Amino acid sequence: MKSRELRALTDDELDRKMAETRQELFNLHFQTATGVLENSARLRMAKREIARILTVKNERARGLNASG
Repeated sequence: MKSRELRALTDDELDRKMAETRQELFNLHFQTATGVLENSARLRMAKREIARILTVKNERARGLNASG
């Protein structure tokens, strides 16, 4: 999901998306540990999505209206 799409979500939707992505990251770590992970690039993508969500949440908390 792109930053622009994340900025269009409400705070509750962002929290829900964050929880889903963190759960996915946990599952990916578990798959890595058990040796069944097929797409290792998905780990990196999940981490980046979490970072994007945190960035949007921090912008809102600081009152910034970044367009981007």
